[in-house]
Amino acid sequence: MHEDANDGGAARATPSGADQEFLSLERELTVLLRRARASQAEMAREVHPDLESSAYGLLIRLDELGGQRATELAAYIGVGKATMSRQLRALEELGLVAREPDPADGRAWLVTLTEEGSRRVGTVREARRARYVRQLAHWDRREVSELARLLHELNGVMAR
Repeated sequence: MHEDANDGGAARATPSGADQEFLSLERELTVLLRRARASQAEMAREVHPDLESSAYGLLIRLDELGGQRATELAAYIGVGKATMSRQLRALEELGLVAREPDPADGRAWLVTLTEEGSRRVGTVREARRARYVRQLAHWDRREVSELARLLHELNGVMAR
């Protein structure tokens, strides 16, 4: 079947207004995620030079919630048991996390930050918070709060 060259352009017509909004959202999220990955790698190196950037999220989760089972961490991060075991082993070797018996179930173990891990994560998180304060100093606090609220909602939708 012969297709007219002009017909192919119809499929790439200018998106409608709503489509344009979603294309803008996709573009901005792409930039944000790229920058976030680079920032996460930088923050991981600040915690420890040998820390994988993907493990930084585990440390933040433990800092925020305290002891967690490896299965809970794997589900939160979205990785399998083998990957989680490898990451936790590396974190233990770096002296950033430890395993302790779960008081609710003696057969299970909780992963917790060590004192050193907590100190290092706290230092990096405080530096990051201070950077946000500097970068967004010209924003109204209500705008910062609204951005945080919207990102929280977006994260909730994307987790489903």
